[in-house]
Amino acid sequence: MTSTDPAPSSPAPPVRQLRLVIAAEDYAAALAFYRDTLGMPQQEAYSGGDGAEVTILDAGRATLEIANASQVRMIDRVEANGKPSLKLRVAFEVDDARSATAAAVDGGAQLVAEPRETPWRSLNSRLNAPEGLQLTLFEELA
Repeated sequence: MTSTDPAPSSPAPPVRQLRLVIAAEDYAAALAFYRDTLGMPQQEAYSGGDGAEVTILDAGRATLEIANASQVRMIDRVEANGKPSLKLRVAFEVDDARSATAAAVDGGAQLVAEPRETPWRSLNSRLNAPEGLQLTLFEELA
């Protein structure tokens, strides 16, 4: 795969943070999966009236990956034997993709594809996580 030059950088990027918000029907289970099973540290938590709860977890560095249909099909072939991904898939870099995948399954995720080495030298697995979010867990090998 070839790379193109990045867009010119500005002195101060207008977007400072990426947050993905999961509207969880089972808040406690979702929190346990992402915080405890995947090990994302809790940054903040707030409670409000009417039982409102929100917890903000640290996911490390965030990027937004935009892929055209051909790229998505190629990733689906490599990562999940051609099983199509959902419109939105969240990828988490982990230190050990095999153990993180096993822990995710033990924590309630459904395995879509076992960890496998990709042409871009990462070990990727695909899972359907609680609350309808599709995940890729990846370990950089190079």
